[in-house]
Amino acid sequence: MKDLNQLLLKFDLKQNYHHEDFYVSKSNFYAFNLINKWPKWEKNILNIYGEKYSGKTHLSNIFIKKFKGKKIIANQFSNETLKEFKVFENLVLDDFDENIDELLMYSLFNVADQDNKYIIINSFIPINEINFKIKDLTSRAKNCLFAKIDKPDDELMFAILLKNFSDRQITIEKKLIEFIIKRIDRSYGKIYEFIYKIDEISLKKKKSIDFKIIKEALKD
Repeated sequence: MKDLNQLLLKFDLKQNYHHEDFYVSKSNFYAFNLINKWPKWEKNILNIYGEKYSGKTHLSNIFIKKFKGKKIIANQFSNETLKEFKVFENLVLDDFDENIDELLMYSLFNVADQDNKYIIINSFIPINEINFKIKDLTSRAKNCLFAKIDKPDDELMFAILLKNFSDRQITIEKKLIEFIIKRIDRSYGKIYEFIYKIDEISLKKKKSIDFKIIKEALKD
């Protein structure tokens, strides 16, 4: 199957990163709460981690809109970004992984400490589990605030499915959503993949979503 982002583009849907569009549940409450408590953090570097599509980017966009700052994809982080950081109080590094300039990263941590600035790092795994070559960076990565976004609970799965069907102007009964939740993988990526599949099947058949279409999407 093609990349999910490409598939979703077929529907010409806009990604909403508004505060009111973020559904809070047990799975993401800790990260959401920390975002809104800024600057009353125990440490000045926050690492939000969780699987793809779990809402890390959404949360950091809420943060930037509310408290101002600069947001950049981690692999685009450069000396210029480091210089720009001096005029911002907050910086978000999105899609962070081990493919980072470690010397620049170490310098960034130092700037944050020296100038009392704040950094949010979004990653799939906690950054203290990344094997950095620079030992001092490994040590610094352990001294962060960590917030995990867990796999979606039933409440969050229901909200994600309902919102995405609503965005596509699809009316669906509550019992059908509950049927889906009991049978779909508890993964953000699989949820969005399923939404694409069921919408595609429904459009092809020119039929509203029912148990038969749901079962067909689950088989795929």
